[in-house]
Amino acid sequence: MLTNYFKIAFRNLVRHKVFSAINIVGLAIGIAACLLILQYVDFELSYDNFHAKGDRIYRVKQDRYDKGKLSTQWAGGAQAAGNSFKANFPEVEDYVKVLKRRALIADYGEKSLKVEKVFIASQSFFKIFSYPLLAGDPNTVLTEPNTIVLSESVAKRLFGKEQPLGKTIRLNQQKAVKVAGVYRDMPANTHLHADLLIPHVTFIKEVGPDNNPDNAWMWDGALAYLLLRPDASPKALEAKFVPYIEKTIGAELKKYDAGAVYTLQPLKDIHLYSHLMEEAEPNGDGNTVYLLLAIAFFIVVIAWVNYINLATARAINRAREVGIRKAVGSQRGQLIRQFLIESVLLNGLAVVLALGFVVAVMPLFNSLSGQHLTLSLLGNWTFWLALSTLFVIGTFFSGLYPAFVLSGFRPVTVLKGKMVTSRQGIILRKSLVIFQFAASLFLLVGTLAVFRQISFMQEQSLGINIDQTLVINPPIIRTDSTFMRQMVAFKEELLRQPTIRHVAASSVVPGQASDWNAGGIRLKGADESKGSQYRVIAVDYDFLKTFDLKLLAGRDFSKEYGLEKKAVIFNKMAIKQLGFNNPAEAIGKEIDFWGQPFTIVGVTDNFHQQSLRDAFEPLILRLIPDAGGYFSIKMASSELKTTIATVQSEWNRFFPGNPFEYFFLDEHFNAQYQADQRFGQVFGLFTGLAILVACLGLFGLASFTTAQRTKEIGIRKVLGASVPEIVQMLYKEFAILILIACVVATPLAWLAVSQWLNTYAFRADLQWWLFVLPFVLVLAIALLTVSFQSVKAALMNPVTSLRSE
Repeated sequence: MLTNYFKIAFRNLVRHKVFSAINIVGLAIGIAACLLILQYVDFELSYDNFHAKGDRIYRVKQDRYDKGKLSTQWAGGAQAAGNSFKANFPEVEDYVKVLKRRALIADYGEKSLKVEKVFIASQSFFKIFSYPLLAGDPNTVLTEPNTIVLSESVAKRLFGKEQPLGKTIRLNQQKAVKVAGVYRDMPANTHLHADLLIPHVTFIKEVGPDNNPDNAWMWDGALAYLLLRPDASPKALEAKFVPYIEKTIGAELKKYDAGAVYTLQPLKDIHLYSHLMEEAEPNGDGNTVYLLLAIAFFIVVIAWVNYINLATARAINRAREVGIRKAVGSQRGQLIRQFLIESVLLNGLAVVLALGFVVAVMPLFNSLSGQHLTLSLLGNWTFWLALSTLFVIGTFFSGLYPAFVLSGFRPVTVLKGKMVTSRQGIILRKSLVIFQFAASLFLLVGTLAVFRQISFMQEQSLGINIDQTLVINPPIIRTDSTFMRQMVAFKEELLRQPTIRHVAASSVVPGQASDWNAGGIRLKGADESKGSQYRVIAVDYDFLKTFDLKLLAGRDFSKEYGLEKKAVIFNKMAIKQLGFNNPAEAIGKEIDFWGQPFTIVGVTDNFHQQSLRDAFEPLILRLIPDAGGYFSIKMASSELKTTIATVQSEWNRFFPGNPFEYFFLDEHFNAQYQADQRFGQVFGLFTGLAILVACLGLFGLASFTTAQRTKEIGIRKVLGASVPEIVQMLYKEFAILILIACVVATPLAWLAVSQWLNTYAFRADLQWWLFVLPFVLVLAIALLTVSFQSVKAALMNPVTSLRSE
């Protein structure tokens, strides 16, 4: 019997090739899109789930308040937090502190290697985290000063086939350290990637006993992770932090009318739900992940809707078959099984085709999403579980309703030829079409909104000129006694080149957040409680000229006034926070900067130091010419390659041993929007697929509807109807459905896009065309989709049409 079911199902698929092809291709596209998104989502949700103690590991998050208002949220909080919480709360079983450091140069023999990702870590790092050590003891590997622990790949690049343990290398051509351990490269799905680890005891030794970071509550920048005991409650522990902080540093915070609140972040939440200052690296976005999951659901449901629509629309054509089967003794259960078997066969073929699609488009998807999914996912049980789930759900739900509809026909009625389409069936099909196109319109509006916001941010004036600017990464190896002379000579040599107009040095460049967060800054003589937090950028004399910053009042830094170590320039937001509405009023005023007097000599207009996602921040430009930061070189547009070659030659002469690494500032700044751009590309890709699948179903439905009305079309032509009138008649039904879909989708899309745009400090306005254009576009695509069948039917000879059965 089962063999017979499959044989009949196969014959039906072959007999109705167009409908079968539409269903199979539509389902395949829907399943393939869903599988790709599920793999992306699974990878994003897998971050840090490999740690054996992961459910008990929490990172300490620090919220700083300024005059009762939340001012800064830190991932890397106070240096003293980790060890102090371990010492004072029995709920804490162990802790580890991690500090991010700049890249360094590692030398071994004749080999020299730049190591990008360098961290300082306390001794419990390998006991708390499940990063496997390939050499060394996890209990002692980070306990000795002047030692390091290397990743497997860095060890291989430095030592080749030599055993690295115990070998001595030199860091930045200065300090000799011994290799104490080697760990396996950290997996892609972790929020923390390190190429080299320096023991925390080395850091303590370097800063000296008078600056012990383990006692520093006002020194930020340490990522602190706590391992809680199995029976400990994170919420109860957080509550204990409040009185402890009040007792420990409450008096000092009150002096500045400031506050600090410490909470616990679950380790597995960091990647998707943490975007704080001093993150170990940029994290993902949980909202994006779940939005893509919703898109996957929409696409596959649209594909299933196609199957239901076409299967029920063809009910009349199969009514006689059902009537004969029932007349010769078939039970309704047998007919239901027959139609479900057809669904199994069709969905099975769609799954096979979907696998082919997944393999074919994997490289494209990776380039759009920034992921690194490979065909190894075919060996992943979660992939096959997702595929099996889609197959079972799709087969059952897409086949169940048509099976009950088709098996419910009464044999006497259908064999007499009195079978007509039920009103309920027509309403259901129209409702499903409305759902398909409402979903497509919703996604299309979202796609346009994403790209418009990205375009808006990239086209806005930044208040700072970043064009034609070459930036060289800060020198790693430097000798403090001669660095200032080297830097001055380097700049003078570059400025002799006719293609170079300005050269400036600064601790950060536009597109980067300032990592210098200074609190307690106030007007000289004001009460300590009047102090506020500011972001500070160290600059040289040429910073304002190089970037064309607009001065609202006062002057630029100038060598005419001497070294000007005590001069600062505020931006407009900063002087407003200081209490001045008129920039001119702030000129000449003295401020207390951590106990030292500084004079405000200039006020610039607000400018976008970071992307337009962020609001303007109160910024202080402080003159520190030898800060050793980035070199920004403003160039003429001609002879670009020659200029870069000249800059490299001078760099190698003045800063030997330092790698020459550069980037163009406009590209660097726009890289902040890369995550948004990738999201828009992925969103756009799957929106296009959703519309394609919906139109495949519409094509099939239009074909069937046209076939059902063939005789009506013939009669209308005999009575004088023109071809355009008949085409208009056939268009009208589908146009009304899409109009209703637009009415349904528009308010939902407006609400969703408004909420998404609210995450940006500077955002594009919602305009009417953002909703009208998708409707016009989808309507045009839909009408073009049905045009082939409609025009074909309208042009048919009426004699042929009237002979149609």
